[in-house]
Amino acid sequence: MAGAHIRRSARVVFVNRYFHPDESATSRMLSDLAFRLVERGIEVAVVTSRQLYENPHGGLAAQENVRGVAIHRVAACTFGRARLLGRALDYLSFHVAAGLKLLSLLSAGDVVVAKTDPPLICVVSGVAARLRGARLVNWLQDLFPEVAAALSPAMLPSWLHDALAGLRDRSLRMAAMNVVIGNGMRERLLVRGIGADHIRVIPNWADPQAIVPIAKDNSQIRSRLNLQNRFVIGYSGNFGRAHEFHTLLDAARHLRDERFAFVMTGGGARSDELRAAVAREALTNFHFQGYQPVAMLSDSLAAADVHLVSLLPSLEGLIVPSKVYGILAAGRPVVFIGDTRGEVANLLREHDCGISVAPGAGQHLADELRALQADPERVLALGANARRLALLRHTSHGAAADWSGLLGDLSCARPVEQLP
Repeated sequence: MAGAHIRRSARVVFVNRYFHPDESATSRMLSDLAFRLVERGIEVAVVTSRQLYENPHGGLAAQENVRGVAIHRVAACTFGRARLLGRALDYLSFHVAAGLKLLSLLSAGDVVVAKTDPPLICVVSGVAARLRGARLVNWLQDLFPEVAAALSPAMLPSWLHDALAGLRDRSLRMAAMNVVIGNGMRERLLVRGIGADHIRVIPNWADPQAIVPIAKDNSQIRSRLNLQNRFVIGYSGNFGRAHEFHTLLDAARHLRDERFAFVMTGGGARSDELRAAVAREALTNFHFQGYQPVAMLSDSLAAADVHLVSLLPSLEGLIVPSKVYGILAAGRPVVFIGDTRGEVANLLREHDCGISVAPGAGQHLADELRALQADPERVLALGANARRLALLRHTSHGAAADWSGLLGDLSCARPVEQLP
């Protein structure tokens, strides 16, 4: 059985603020991987919070075993994301509680896999791993503090940014391995002096058995919104500060009197801002809905002819939008707003499964959408290429195999040691 060559006494212990049954992007990714590793005969535990992403007061059970994964949920502050101080206190309290839990859980030979929520949890995880003779793996979904500096340049003075980056880099050098989700992120780490032999690229993914292509005319959501005769542009997921919506709004202005509709699904920091802008400009071709249940995800993605993904160019190499992989699995073309020479744009170009436009090019985006609307065969071809790419390179089974192989390689690695 794959993964059976890992010592039976060793466990994999993941650390992340959110886990099943939470449905946020990082939680879904981690939950999927954890359950699949158990199926491969690997003992898995998770240290997480008692919160849900959309409900800080979720009050989940302190301990639970789900599908063979031992879940340890620690108590932490629940001020939420509305204010910077409250968010900082939430992060700090989770750092302390998770660190103490790791000290009580870990044994020599275990592997601790630290994700990046909250930021710098790798530091606490690394200390606990060193004290207990375990191995540290950093699973980098983004790079902090660079992301914070790109989104809010005035938030971190240069001395604090450099200090936090240095602390993070120390953890990366200490780790047995650093897993990154894209080649751009790998290049960023190499520039920071992290050795190539301590970096492995394992892209994010979607489950192609859970998300399957559905003909748009069979989508319940499309029918409920009465959009059968429209060309539907979808957006699904988090409306975060890393995403750019001015280009979308500009394109929608150009298309307001035509047979186009925009279906915005999800929530997040910029959701209310986008709703307000749509109302202010009387853009009646927008439809908003909250996050959809997992069971409805295929139907929700099928409601659109194409799906939008956006990323600020300043964040290239720091983040890879995970929503791309669900769109690919659903067999829909990706319309990317971001760096047209960046990682997502290159992927779409290489596999002919979408188009890219630069931020600020609202007229260009409108023209591209008109061209797609006028060529339904092209849309179907792009969607078929998207599904093919998902099955080839971005499946949960493939990711679990990559992770199982990595964990097997680490079975011979030495535990975390104090760096000189």
